[in-house]
Amino acid sequence: MPACQRRVMALLAPFNPADGIVLREPERGEPGYWAGCPSVLFEPDKQRFLLTYRQRRPQEMDAGGRGWRCALAASNDGVHFHDLWEVHKSELATPSMERCSLIPAPGGYRLYISYVDPADKRWRIDVMEAAEPASFATESARPALTATGTGTEGVKDPYVLRIGPVTYMFASFAAPRAFAAGEQERAHRAGDIYNTGATILPTGLATSLDGTGFRWHGTVLGVGEGWDRYQARLSCVVPIGPGYLGFYDGSAEVGENYEERCGVAASGDLWHWERLTTREPWIVGPHGTGSVRYLDALILDGEWWIYYEMARPDGAHDLRAQQIPIT
Repeated sequence: MPACQRRVMALLAPFNPADGIVLREPERGEPGYWAGCPSVLFEPDKQRFLLTYRQRRPQEMDAGGRGWRCALAASNDGVHFHDLWEVHKSELATPSMERCSLIPAPGGYRLYISYVDPADKRWRIDVMEAAEPASFATESARPALTATGTGTEGVKDPYVLRIGPVTYMFASFAAPRAFAAGEQERAHRAGDIYNTGATILPTGLATSLDGTGFRWHGTVLGVGEGWDRYQARLSCVVPIGPGYLGFYDGSAEVGENYEERCGVAASGDLWHWERLTTREPWIVGPHGTGSVRYLDALILDGEWWIYYEMARPDGAHDLRAQQIPIT
């Protein structure tokens, strides 16, 4: 590993995800039940943590399955959270919801939420604005990124940050490809092309000057050649000195969908990313599939605050957090 990569990796040594404090548990201790998909925002002026997360049920539950609830919670200590706001999938007339991302905005907050478009069964990302975290209204949601607008087969799982006048949105997308006759229609009719293995799932970037209207730029973190050759989903970006450290969810094949492991990448400009974990994941859990995914991280007072979703021995996933001193 080159010296520059060693310096980046030394900022945070691999940790045992099982040591994390459980913040939210799944409804049941069975495969397909998850609590996770976190994103976290810290407000220094209020000394408050704001956390978004998702609950999921097995897909086999038909109308009651998949991502059925997303919530926004607050905490003064980063560990004990109480819910401020929630949305159920019926409010968006969608079969499933996935990750949200919350950022401060002039006059309040912006919340970006990903869900399956009920019209074309492809994933999309909408944005809502509110003066307070508890005041978001789905009636005000408007498109931020769509499959049609990006020329993809679906776009979801946003990670959003604002640097100066520019809002950057990283999103997982299903890469466009040439489908055989009827294949594309069958995949979307099945409810989610992400589950078919018909394409790959890299990370793309969109930018905006107002936080609502985005320009899509395409791939910035492609899939790898080994353990992450099917999916590379950037889940977090942390400013480190003159550059950025990114954590991403990787998988080798469609059979590992939902059970990704965590990798690390680095960038000097947010546009060009170099994976630092080419041979194997950076973090693997000790239970079941070893899944550790949707990792989000903050640096506060010389410590990493890390939030992530982890597979349990019973096949369910829970939402955990850890504080780790910077090495």
